[in-house]
Amino acid sequence: MGFRDDSLFGGTDDALVREVLTEYGDLTRRHLQEYLPKDEPRSYLYDLLADYPGRGGKMLRSTLCIAMTHATGGAIHDAIASAVSIELMHNALLVHDDIEDASDERRGTPTLHALHGIPLAINAGDAMGLLSLRPLKDNFHRLGLATALRIFEETERVAWESAEGQALELGWQRDNKVDVTDEDFLQMVLQKTCWLAAIHPLRVGCIIGARGGMPLDPLIRIGFMFGAAFQIQDDLLNLEGGAAYGKEINGDLLEGKRTLMIIHALRNARAADCEHLTAFLAQTRAARTASDVAWVRKLLERTGAMQHARMVSRGLGGAALFEFDEYFARVSDSRDLRFMRNLMTWVLERSH
Repeated sequence: MGFRDDSLFGGTDDALVREVLTEYGDLTRRHLQEYLPKDEPRSYLYDLLADYPGRGGKMLRSTLCIAMTHATGGAIHDAIASAVSIELMHNALLVHDDIEDASDERRGTPTLHALHGIPLAINAGDAMGLLSLRPLKDNFHRLGLATALRIFEETERVAWESAEGQALELGWQRDNKVDVTDEDFLQMVLQKTCWLAAIHPLRVGCIIGARGGMPLDPLIRIGFMFGAAFQIQDDLLNLEGGAAYGKEINGDLLEGKRTLMIIHALRNARAADCEHLTAFLAQTRAARTASDVAWVRKLLERTGAMQHARMVSRGLGGAALFEFDEYFARVSDSRDLRFMRNLMTWVLERSH
């Protein structure tokens, strides 16, 4: 897993990545607004639904869907409804994740439950999950019955994968599991992160663009490697992110998450330190102090946990690029194809 082929990393066209994310992200946001209800009760429900989508974000998932559609021969407009659906589902899961993790901040602003209370936030998250299905109905008119049903089936699958992955992470915290392996972590990330962040957008885009002309299964490998590299980098940023980082610094430690760094430290720390770390993880979030977190940070440094995580992330990124080039070897070069390839390295170099 420590594999890295430096010949694959030719430098990232940062301007291209940001240009396409902005263009397709803005397009998705505009169309998403059309699906947000303007009815009552506004202050208790529909204003809450509009909150997270209105905060910005990278729009990586929806952009990836549109870019994949266009790169494989489809029209950009054919992907918009599916891109909106993906973005709504992502934000619905964020609302629930923030509650489950007791997070205080999302995209630089207090979380929805911090602003409105847990009951209203849960209800808004449920409603947004339902709302994410509404754009898929428009696919029946534009894409035809067979393609629209295929996308609906893909959407059902990603919802189940996400729920199972989240259950693993939350269950490990509840049971204070300290024997989680790197392989366990990657299985959890495959389901919790990779399916929605990369595999699902790529597969849906391919279904719309190639219309059966390209295989879907290799996209699971590409999306897993890319998505796992993205997640590990995100976990590193949670420890090292600067002012532009939109989440709570050290939030993963306060939440007791089994990140790759924590798993590495548990495996490599001295017995006394391992016992101390196990006791820290057994505490509630409210009981974990700033001095506790500072101690864990030092332990991660002593055990080389951050270096290990960077090595694994780079290895996954290199493997993703190799698989990407193999898969798209016979696809004509395009701006969208270059964007997707550059995205694979951009996630490893981003600072927020």
